[in-house]
Amino acid sequence: MTQQTVNGCMIIIGNEILSGRTQDTNLAHLSRVLNELGVRMAEARVIPDIESVIVTTLNECRKKFDYVFTSGGIGPTHDDITAACIARAFNVELIYHPDIVEVIKRRQAPPEVMESRLLMARVPAGARLIDNPTGGPQGFQMENVFVMAGVPAVMQAMASTLDQDRIKGGLPVRSRSIGAFLGESTVATALSAIQDQHPDVDVGSYPFYRPEGYGTNLVIRGTDEAELERIKEKLRLMITSFGAEPFEPDR
Repeated sequence: MTQQTVNGCMIIIGNEILSGRTQDTNLAHLSRVLNELGVRMAEARVIPDIESVIVTTLNECRKKFDYVFTSGGIGPTHDDITAACIARAFNVELIYHPDIVEVIKRRQAPPEVMESRLLMARVPAGARLIDNPTGGPQGFQMENVFVMAGVPAVMQAMASTLDQDRIKGGLPVRSRSIGAFLGESTVATALSAIQDQHPDVDVGSYPFYRPEGYGTNLVIRGTDEAELERIKEKLRLMITSFGAEPFEPDR
């Protein structure tokens, strides 16, 4: 019996991402973290700092996916509206969490600066905090929604604290790869047949070009390592049937 897939969605919040001023690196990191917890990243969305967009997107995604993760928009400036939007989406009050207030007040600052910093202590009522090993303000969790910082070092620190106590995942996805100096069009029909024989495994092709010629890397992903090895052998035989020599892509 095939184990049900546990899926996740990431919502990347920030005009700076959409404008191209900042390049997101959080998605790739979080996808790897979640995979080890048995959660497959099924979708990612990049949205602006607009309240109605954030609320609508969040409410849609938290119903559609097992887990939702947001990054960005929980800082001390006027456009950091994620916490307020989460509260609105869940129809709860926005409060100052005493544990976050305590963390923020450890660093002395003039009153006007402290007032701005304390905006980062606002969370929806009933939220569970997400630890921040960097020592800064924590993130928070509302039901199946995890709200984390946008700064990569901080987001990655928060992600490192996620565990099976919070996230009930399935089996982690593993992969195997094999390459050949064959075009995608050459292997397409045979590759499709192999995919049809193994519907629970993803079989993908990725073209490459090297000085010695162009070819295709074939990648298989699934949770059953024995099955992955069987498919890899099928791919090896397929490649040799076309008169090419298979190789490991990292060669």
